[in-house]
Amino acid sequence: MKRRVAILISGRGSNMAALIEAARAEDFPAEIAVVISNRADAGGLERAKAGGIPTVTIVSKPFGKDRAAFEAVLQAALDQHRVELICLGGFMRLFTAEFVQRWHGRMLNIHPSLLPSFPGLDPHGQALRAGVKISGATVHFVIPETDAGPIVMQGAVAVADDDTAETLAARILAIEHRIYPDALRLLASGRARLEGDICKTSANADPDGTLISPTAG
Repeated sequence: MKRRVAILISGRGSNMAALIEAARAEDFPAEIAVVISNRADAGGLERAKAGGIPTVTIVSKPFGKDRAAFEAVLQAALDQHRVELICLGGFMRLFTAEFVQRWHGRMLNIHPSLLPSFPGLDPHGQALRAGVKISGATVHFVIPETDAGPIVMQGAVAVADDDTAETLAARILAIEHRIYPDALRLLASGRARLEGDICKTSANADPDGTLISPTAG
């Protein structure tokens, strides 16, 4: 049986679209059961509907700082759609520790940096200001601390001297669209497991996957 997944969005839903496309494959171990947005004007809602995915809008603004009240409505929607796993796709609202604990080991997020480096806002700007030569994206389990959960999968790109935050973001976004479906495949198929604060997988690292930047040759 395919695992039932909810994607939570607040905006255009580009990672959502990558997950929906991947889940169309017959051998993919998960199905996208519902897309939920906390903003009625999120562009991803129309993209989801166009893909035949049920959508739910739970506008968070009226709840103000009452996260628990918002989460009660969200949980009811998740229960209604029999959701087993959650993928956050640009969901711009923080959760209470209680909600995160309820979904411990079953909720993924993606962040456009090689965590634990450059968490939070403006990760591309942070990377450029630090002068790193490699950056990328990270899929991780969600814990109460922001961008700090056990890492499931990472992908990297070289950083060029003339990169701007925008050009680096564009290359990393392509990596995000590759690794998020793969990370969900690992979780949904039971090949990703938590051992304390570390995620272990039965997938193998690419032995030829060394990335060195810049090259001296």
